[in-house]
Amino acid sequence: MLPVIPINDESVNQKSVVLYKKSQHQKNVLSCLYQEGACTLARLAETIHTSVPSITNLIEQLTSNGWVNTIGTATGNSGRRPVLFGLKPDGHYVVVLDISTHGTGLMIINPVRQIIFQHTTAHGLADKEEYLDFLVQFVTETLANSAIPQSDILAIGLAMPGLIDTNRGLNLTYPNLKKADQSLTEWLEQQLSIPAYLINDTKATALGENRFGGGQGKKHALSINIDWGVGLGIILNGEVFQGASGFAGELGHIQVDPEGELCYCGKVGCLDTITSASSLVRRVQQAVLSNRVSKLSAFQEDVSQITINHVIEAAHQGDSFAIDLLHETGYQLGKGLSIAVNLFNPEIIIVDGVLAEAAIFITNPIEQAINKYCLSGFRKELTIEVTKLNGTAKWLGTHAYVMENLFTAFDR
Repeated sequence: MLPVIPINDESVNQKSVVLYKKSQHQKNVLSCLYQEGACTLARLAETIHTSVPSITNLIEQLTSNGWVNTIGTATGNSGRRPVLFGLKPDGHYVVVLDISTHGTGLMIINPVRQIIFQHTTAHGLADKEEYLDFLVQFVTETLANSAIPQSDILAIGLAMPGLIDTNRGLNLTYPNLKKADQSLTEWLEQQLSIPAYLINDTKATALGENRFGGGQGKKHALSINIDWGVGLGIILNGEVFQGASGFAGELGHIQVDPEGELCYCGKVGCLDTITSASSLVRRVQQAVLSNRVSKLSAFQEDVSQITINHVIEAAHQGDSFAIDLLHETGYQLGKGLSIAVNLFNPEIIIVDGVLAEAAIFITNPIEQAINKYCLSGFRKELTIEVTKLNGTAKWLGTHAYVMENLFTAFDR
């Protein structure tokens, strides 16, 4: 009979505690270097609340396994300049897949958030019957063309629209995105032999803004993604709020008009039917066909050519019709956001997506509606601004989501 080892053996428990603390410190060092870019030993010790000798030992270990290297010295005019350490830019690559209804983008990104290789295609979720087979072929061929060894790829991060169950690796909006009884992530991992992580595109955008954009340093923030649908990313206590099933933030599907249009989700009068870019373009097309006076009347012969960019450009040129439509869209968004403001009490709201280019034509009416529909205490410290990340928030957030999950593996 095998001897029974007491689970409260003091030496075993002490060793486990030491190993756990070490893995926690490794994770914190990597997270700090990822977030800040470069740090001295003193700065790292201060940030993760440990001693400089302990940090020195951790940096030596992380350097030996290829995660960290020296990147120069800190600026200063007197005394010996301390050495700066950062994540090594070579190796440990992450593949980010930016997937939408009408296209797929692939980027290979290094640990210091530089795009090493990228490729896009017009093949998207609209071709959902054979999309998964296409996706595997697309990733395989693109990786081969990049000349980057697959052994240097740590993981794949997928950002896509829809109801994403991150725990089970499923997209419930697109149920065909799975094979047999396997989740999307499980099937991709099996096909590509690379770990896969799945996140909703709006939540990825919110995470990117929080880590590297206007939400940096904010514990509580909202990121409104106004694209062909309307999504809300929620940051609570510095982390993306997922909700019980991962569905939190579907602002576009709150009802704002009980007598309104039928939404693609099957409900009537959703915010999406009034404020999404696709609904805005549709209203413009109908107005142009009805001989509404506007610069956009130039498209009367073929209104299908009108895009959201044309509407925004007309507004910036002073077209009153375009300005009025954007104002109404922003005001309705503000009414919807006022509910979220009263619920989550954010420090900042960041406007992202295709309508972010409308700038004050969208943010001003959003602010007006929030001022009208929110209690004054909620408005006092709240700021509303357009993203400064110029369309990069989504892939930055997807990369951060993957890297932070990988760093957490040091705990195990």
